[in-house]
Amino acid sequence: MKYIILLTLTLVATCSANDIRVLVWDEQQPPQKEAYGELFLGETIAAHLNKLPGLSVKTARLDDAEQGLGDAALDATDVLVIWCHKRVKDQNDARAEAVVKRVLDGKLSLIALHSAHWAKPFVRLMQERAKADALKQVPAAERASVKWEYTNDQPYSKVVKRDAPLTPSLTHEGNVWRLTLPQCVFPAWRADGAPSHITTLLPQHPIAAGLPEKWDIPQTEMYDEPFHVPAPDEVVFEEKWDKGEHFRSGSLWTVGKGRVFYFRPGHETYPIFKQAEPLRVLENAVRWLPGH
Repeated sequence: MKYIILLTLTLVATCSANDIRVLVWDEQQPPQKEAYGELFLGETIAAHLNKLPGLSVKTARLDDAEQGLGDAALDATDVLVIWCHKRVKDQNDARAEAVVKRVLDGKLSLIALHSAHWAKPFVRLMQERAKADALKQVPAAERASVKWEYTNDQPYSKVVKRDAPLTPSLTHEGNVWRLTLPQCVFPAWRADGAPSHITTLLPQHPIAAGLPEKWDIPQTEMYDEPFHVPAPDEVVFEEKWDKGEHFRSGSLWTVGKGRVFYFRPGHETYPIFKQAEPLRVLENAVRWLPGH
């Protein structure tokens, strides 16, 4: 009997060791209670993912020690899911850079949700992708002698007008190349709770597994293009509103050796992460990203 018990425990430990390790990081903004009740938005996501096989899920928040993103926590994470809104400038630069380094090294994947378009790790990774894309525009024979100048390195909370030049943007004069880094924002939004209509553009993509070609979110905030980010490698979902706005609402980038996924739905006062389809997107993403 003792042998059987020991064998069972060993099998459980072996299975757990192969779990995908997910850290759901949340600013824990009080208005989330309007949509999620006793749990915060991030806790709601984590509670759902923790019920699924093959996933080991923890939560962290801005007010934790080391903002929940200490080296030990990040080293024990395969996929970081991040949501933030009002307190972006409170995010610690060193902790953000710790996330960025691990993504660039291929040790961590990042999922940015909704208003995390201005999360410091997401912005910095978009900047790194913009730099890599810009370097490809320089003739190979000239790259060693190029002098780089970067502008717009602190885009947080700065909105753009609809007719503003798109970012990132690149110009050069001689061997001086000037890169305007991505603003990571868009010209219009509307938090009126109007429904959105999502089209699965890449139905064969693993992140779209089990999702219909078209599905709706009954209440959400609107974001309107253009989204000032580097061109995604893939756009899995497109979102539209009845007043004519549209958004690339599920975008993927390779940054360095790692992967970044931006999923637009997720406003704090609408229960979007109680809906089956957005939760399925997150499940698919956390399962697929670490191996790709």
